[in-house]
Amino acid sequence: MPSDGFHRFEIPAENANASAYLSEVGKRFMESSHPLVTVHPTSGERVLYVSPDFLYRIEGLNPRESQALLEFLWEHSVRPEYAVRYKWQPGDVAIWDNRSTAHLAPTDIFDTDFDRQMYRVTLVGEKPVGVDGRESRAISGAPILSAEEELIMRTG
Repeated sequence: MPSDGFHRFEIPAENANASAYLSEVGKRFMESSHPLVTVHPTSGERVLYVSPDFLYRIEGLNPRESQALLEFLWEHSVRPEYAVRYKWQPGDVAIWDNRSTAHLAPTDIFDTDFDRQMYRVTLVGEKPVGVDGRESRAISGAPILSAEEELIMRTG
């Protein structure tokens, strides 16, 4: 039974020239293998680790089988019974834990009387760990580190 998925962290071609920051991130292509089911480091709960933005193939399956299973898992992860629908009010701030949450923007976000701004912050965290204790592993590239670690690496 397949248990790992291959992930790619790269900037989509249409966004590659959006800013100097994205250009720098685009130079840091990284490919890794993660367990499809991980254990949340704080709660200990099992988490389906299947982001459609990064997961592109399941280890041990042929491309057609992999794509079919990925589509099933992606559709499963955004079913209404797993969703939180937030009613935005002016001045609201929402924070979620991406280690156990999938973000699916609603199609009616422009049907409000106020502008919605979104700023994304990604924190450096633990390596994902499967239910069998196996950690994610790098296949190619280098991970993006904390700002402090990145500065030390660049300045030596």
